[in-house]
Formats: sequence, structure tokens, C-alpha cells
Amino acid sequence: MSTLQTPTTTTWQVDPVHSTVGFAVKHMIVSTFRGTFERYEATLVDHAGRMSLTGWVDVDSLMVKDPNLQAHLASPEFFDSAQHPRLRFASNEITVGAGGDVVMHGELTVKGHTHPVRAIGHATEPLDDPFGGIRRGLELEATIDRRLYGLEWNLPLPKGGFALDNDVRLAINLEFTQA
Repeated sequence: MSTLQTPTTTTWQVDPVHSTVGFAVKHMIVSTFRGTFERYEATLVDHAGRMSLTGWVDVDSLMVKDPNLQAHLASPEFFDSAQHPRLRFASNEITVGAGGDVVMHGELTVKGHTHPVRAIGHATEPLDDPFGGIRRGLELEATIDRRLYGLEWNLPLPKGGFALDNDVRLAINLEFTQA
């Protein structure tokens, strides 16, 4: 007699203290500007080895070193946080290969524009922590064209080129606790 096993589902909640959500973009061709978001949620669901990730980022939690720049990034020329207070992400496929290599496909919504995104990175296996919980990690990187998401502001440079590159690198480092 065989026993039919019901697939188990494990839900993981992000630990925001030990996680980061940020981006990087070339600035005036000579350096890379970085920003991070302080308020976000992410949920990783593992349903019998089939994983999905959903989450959001609070646009007004963007941290940069200059309050004037922070206000400009919240304005309609960039994120328009008054009309679009959150960036959203939902994956529809996460493949974890040998050694924890990850390829994830999903959709990113910024400023009302939703487009497919492919991210690569690394996932860790669940690990018992010293406090009686279980944790796992997920690190992802993707590059998007900011113009697809309505982030078109730019400034021409005196000798050609523009202040901002169109490619933006997303860097997501998430530590999860088992819910």
C-alpha cells in the first residue's frame, strides 16, 4: 500500500533588519549613484520546491545623502510617490540550481508601468538560527531600463551625453524567517 503525500508549503517573511533593497545607476558617466529603500515587505513561498516571491517597496522610504535630491526623486519627474507610493514585484518562476544559483522571472511595477524582469543570484538552504527559528537567504540582481517605467528625466551634459544612464542595476539581498 502506498501513501499519498501532500505537498508542503512553507512561507518565509523578510527580516528587514538583515536585508537591503537598493539600486545603482551611472551618474555623469564618472561614478555610480546608489540608493536604498528602508521600508519594504517580501514573502517567499516554497510549495514543494516550486518557489515564488512577492513584495513591495515604499517609495518615500528611499534613502539618499541629500534631502533636495530625495524630494526630486519623490517628484513626478521620477517616482511620483504621491500618485504611486509603492514599487511592486511578483515572480512567476524561480529556478534554484546546483549550489544555490537562482534565476528568477517576474514582473516589476514602477510608477504604474509593469514589465517582465529577469534576475539572477543565489539562494541558501534553510538554516536553524540560534534563537529557535529557521532562516534562509536570497540575493538577486537585475538590470532594467528606467525609461520603460516612466523614469525619463535626464539632463544633458555640456560636452555630450547625459547625467543619468538608462540602465539601473537592482540589488536585492533578503534574509527570511520561516513564518
